[in-house]
Amino acid sequence: MQAGNATYEGPDDLPGLIPVFPLPEALLLPRGQMPLSIFEPRYLAMVDHAMAGDRIIGMVQPMTMTEDGEDAAELFAVGCAGRITSYSETGDGRYMICLTGISRFRILEEVEPLSGFRQCRVSAADFPSDFVEDAGSETVDRGHLLDTFRQYLDANQLEADWDSIEKASNETLVNALSMMSPYGMAEKQALLEAPDLRTRAETLIALTEISLARRGDGTATSQLQ
Repeated sequence: MQAGNATYEGPDDLPGLIPVFPLPEALLLPRGQMPLSIFEPRYLAMVDHAMAGDRIIGMVQPMTMTEDGEDAAELFAVGCAGRITSYSETGDGRYMICLTGISRFRILEEVEPLSGFRQCRVSAADFPSDFVEDAGSETVDRGHLLDTFRQYLDANQLEADWDSIEKASNETLVNALSMMSPYGMAEKQALLEAPDLRTRAETLIALTEISLARRGDGTATSQLQ
């Protein structure tokens, strides 16, 4: 797969030691785009470290939030590595970056933090299909997914660029909708860890249908931003 100017052919192309950014309810998927505004000193140091090397950062959710925040939180075992493919400085001490998803990884162990940010030894061996564009796209029930998405938009009085949606591949559609979905940490982790694209699409449909059903019962539901 291609991420910016770099090509990743398979699991062995992902570095074994990467900095990780614990961020609740943040979902990065292969070939997805995640814009980030970086301002905390430790994460500015993390970006500096990545830019000086392979430009890779691992996005991973903390399992729980403690009084010490993400510093002390246990991490979910699976995250997604992304390459910094866009970088700019704001002039007020922040970095604006965009990560392009490469592959999911499994955390093998956490090592000593570097300049305040966390690092993990990881392996992408369990996720070889992440390196293959559109792997499993033909198995996705696109019609069901779009029908459910349309119902969600109607229920929340939202609009979408249907011309762009119709042109998007199944992989792009499923992953983009998963990344922008308004669900919590457990649901986002389920979408991340889905074994294939079809299962991710089915999980997203089920979560959306549950949200719509709750709304029908008078229960408030989040809106896509």
